[in-house]
Amino acid sequence: MVDKKKEYRFFSVVTMVVIVLDQLMKWLTLKINPQWDWSFLKIHMVTNTGAGFGILQDKTLLLAMFSFLVAVVIVWNYRKIPAERFTQFCVALFLGGVLGNFIDRAFRGHVIDFIDFKFWPAFNVADMAISIAVVGLIWYSWRMGREKKLDKRKSNI
Repeated sequence: MVDKKKEYRFFSVVTMVVIVLDQLMKWLTLKINPQWDWSFLKIHMVTNTGAGFGILQDKTLLLAMFSFLVAVVIVWNYRKIPAERFTQFCVALFLGGVLGNFIDRAFRGHVIDFIDFKFWPAFNVADMAISIAVVGLIWYSWRMGREKKLDKRKSNI
């Protein structure tokens, strides 16, 4: 039997760790203003008034409202998230990332990015959490779809 309190605690801790780590790294970037440049990686502060890959530039209010709405929908529908630890982890990563960037948009008017691989748009810890979560949830959905097909085949035999 699944311990709902333990499950919720895990979800909450992962979400908070992402938010705290994201905001701490952004604060350090603001405080230190690093200008480190290696052959493949550059660490420097970039402000982003849009979304990923530079889309929706200067739509900070719209993106902040959308982020807030997404966070509310996730929290409201928490009971519908499968109880598996992997799914809980992925959705918590996603929520933490959404809230980390929401905090920037709401209080700074832009998102702070600082990791730049030069061939890819600059990003931050929240963006990494969202990306990892999306890939994990796509993989989980694919795996569940395959398992359902296998179960269906077995029941037809």
